[in-house]
Parts: sequence; structure tokens; C-alpha cells
Amino acid sequence: MKRKYYPLFLFILLFIPSFTGCKSKKPENKQAVVQDVIKPVPITIGNETALLLKDLKENGDYVNSKVFPSLIKASIVNESLGKNILVVDLRTPKQFSEGHIKSAVNKKFEELPPYFETGIKPFEFDKIIMVSDDGQVSSYATCLLRLMGYGNVYSMRWGMSAWNNRYAQEGWLKGVSGKYEKNLENTVNERPPLLAMPELKTGLLTGSEIGTARFRKLFEEGASNILITADEVFSNPKKYYIINLERKDKYDDGHIPGSVRYKPEGTLGFTDEMASIPTDKPIVVYCGTGHNSGFATAYLRLFGYDARTLKYGNNGFMHDKMIKQRTALSWLPFGSEDVNNFEVVK
Repeated sequence: MKRKYYPLFLFILLFIPSFTGCKSKKPENKQAVVQDVIKPVPITIGNETALLLKDLKENGDYVNSKVFPSLIKASIVNESLGKNILVVDLRTPKQFSEGHIKSAVNKKFEELPPYFETGIKPFEFDKIIMVSDDGQVSSYATCLLRLMGYGNVYSMRWGMSAWNNRYAQEGWLKGVSGKYEKNLENTVNERPPLLAMPELKTGLLTGSEIGTARFRKLFEEGASNILITADEVFSNPKKYYIINLERKDKYDDGHIPGSVRYKPEGTLGFTDEMASIPTDKPIVVYCGTGHNSGFATAYLRLFGYDARTLKYGNNGFMHDKMIKQRTALSWLPFGSEDVNNFEVVK
């Protein structure tokens, strides 16, 4: 874990000689004036939080590993059909019945823990692919399952919108927008002082037990409140603490008013980063596509933050700008080229 070190003491020695014309004057005694010692504000990390952090780090530190975030393209899923994979569709039963990927199973988000524990033998599959309508709920679910130890779970990028044009028309192609491009700012917003992380109060004594309790709670809560729209955020940005998960050049070129940049890598799991995130207001996390932020939102909620992921990411409010700067800033604007025409079954 990265740590920041601060000087323990700062000494300034001031010598103030005094002279008045050519008259001799009893020299003043030289005094060493020592400023107040500058000490860092202590970060409040509860015992349960520390135990959970330690347990996750010892078990692979997923959020800082090379496989984070675990996304897979629709084309690869299509090529793998008929092989040793399992596709889990998280959409509603109605959506599933109207068309789904061949051999996919339909499960509610809340049903995932018991399904993985007793419904299947997860590690008998080469890959388990989570699918949702836009890829953000599946990203959220995938992160939680990965943190629980299921290392063969992936989220299908862009969701069903990437599978077939039928879904893209009602999903990503309908959701992309340049509506708020003129509302962006270039101001660099500083983080608040390091203070604390949320206090976990499960009453349990080991990191593993605490994690199990937190995962169970998040799945019981469901995924209906993990998404937030650009309209909601731009209507009152000050209501939220907004986290931008982008490279510095992308952030500097324009971001949501008030948003604070955190590094895509090197934030999650590091107390000297996470402790600057307020615990007394809703958190909005956003990135280019909403996929990475879906993974980050899962981790923050695991530790008690009231975090949501911005639906469609930057694509949801500055899509035209992303297209214009696709090469210059390596944006990933969703478009018809990302839509396939793969088979669906009923």
C-alpha cells in the first residue's frame, strides 16, 4: 500500500540584526525562532475497515491487479458460445423472455450469491460472463463477485447494446448525448483534507467474516440505486461529491463542475486516497463509458460509501466532443461500429 510521508518538524531560524546609522548599539541576542510543528491530520480508519482492507489485499488485491476491471467484448463471447462458458443475464424476466443470448440463464442480481454457492460449481467454467442492458450493472456485479473470490467472472462491455442492434437502439444509441458539453469546466478542483473512511459496524472479528456480511448486504440491497443520470447530476452538482476517474489530460480538457480527479489506478484500497472521499454526502463516480466506474462504485459501496455510477459515463453528456477528440484524447465514444448482429433466442 502506498503511503505518504510528511516531515515531522519544520525549523526556520531567523537572524534579525539591527543597525541604526553609524551609532553603536548593543547587539540583540540572536534567537532561534521555531515555528509550530506541522503534523498531518490523523486519518480515522475503523478496526473493521482495516481488517477488511487487509483481507482483500492478502487475497489478491483485485482492484489493483492487472485483470481489473474484468471486461470482455461481445465478439469474444459470441466466439465462445458452445464452449465451456456460462452467460448470466441480469435483465428482467420480461426482457430475457423477449430475446437473449443462446444458453444464457436469467438471474436477479439479488440471487447471485446463493446461485454461485449452491446452484452451480463456478470454477468448472472457463468463464462466467455477466450481461445487463448497458454493461454497468453487470460491471458492478462482476466486481463484487471477483472480490468474493470468483476469479473467472467477466462483464460484457456495452451490455446487450453490443450484441444486437435491436438492443442498441433502446440502450446506448439512445442514451448517448452531447447535452451538457457547454456546462463543463476546466478548473482543477482540490480534494478535501484526509479525514476518515466510513465506519463498518458488522460486529464481526475477522476480515473474511466482515467481507461476507458486507457482500450479503449489498446483494440484498439490489442494484436499483447504483445508477444516476447526467440530468440528475448537472441539475445540482453541488449536491454530490463527484469523482472523475480519467487521465489528467482528459480531466483538464473539461469535466463536470466541481468534480475531483482520482487516478484510475492507485485509489481503491489506499487509505490515504479513499479517506479524502466525504462520508456525509452521495458520491458520483464517472469515467468515459461507465464500466470502470461501475467497478469502482462496487468497491466504494463495499466500504460503506453512498456511491453511484454515472449512467453512460462521459458518453451520456459530452458524446459529440468525444467523437471530435477520439484520436487526440483516446476517447471511447459509443457508435454503430460497436454494435453487432449476433443471434438472440426466445
